[in-house]
Amino acid sequence: MSTITITTVAERPELASRMYEIRDSWPTFMGHDKLANALFNQVAVTFPDYCVVATADDGRVIGRGRSLPYTTELPGRELYPDGGWDTVLQWGFADQRKGRPATAASALDVAIDADHLGRGLSHDILAAMRAAVQAQGHDVLVAPVRPNAKHLRPALPMTTYITEMRADGLPADPWLRVHVRAGAAIVKVAPSSMVIAGSLAQWRDWTGLAFDRDGDVVVSGALVPVHCDLAHEYAVYVEPNVWVRHTL
Repeated sequence: MSTITITTVAERPELASRMYEIRDSWPTFMGHDKLANALFNQVAVTFPDYCVVATADDGRVIGRGRSLPYTTELPGRELYPDGGWDTVLQWGFADQRKGRPATAASALDVAIDADHLGRGLSHDILAAMRAAVQAQGHDVLVAPVRPNAKHLRPALPMTTYITEMRADGLPADPWLRVHVRAGAAIVKVAPSSMVIAGSLAQWRDWTGLAFDRDGDVVVSGALVPVHCDLAHEYAVYVEPNVWVRHTL
């Protein structure tokens, strides 16, 4: 049996640039969040103590987890912003540039290489990220979670989706279930956690769909429909996520 090693990026800085070797299955349109494209790939370099990486015996990177610190002690700030993922990403980098002390930490992603899915590695990476954040003096890790089965039911409001439970009392959604099993509590929906806007031509290119009618368009991999406006020649996707709270 192969041994998997999980460390912080601070402990192995040479892995910061290799975290993207993982083969994932994100839909194409998810790669066009402008804020993410500007900042997300800098997270592991800027906040290495808050990021973890998993490697196999042969040195191959097979998983990663990224989080970042931010402060809630400014006007208009809160621990669980409605703007979710995009908002805490922006706050974290703004606070770092200004030298503001962190009062909170948010997870941003956990990604597993396709060859290692279904082996419990996501649990281990989440545990390592919790430990890394705790080592930085935090007693809570929050996360704007992207439920990984919600795309199968895009018309269902997220507020309804998160109330669906299995017979054992755990969330019906698999990724929410991982967090709850790790000790997290579901707090609330972040209704505008990620916003991706583009021209109709761009959305046609990203999805292969016609985008030839006004209103909602169901896109594969999207958690909710994409809104199409023919007269103004644009479409916009506003993704809801789910805030969870890990007490460390």
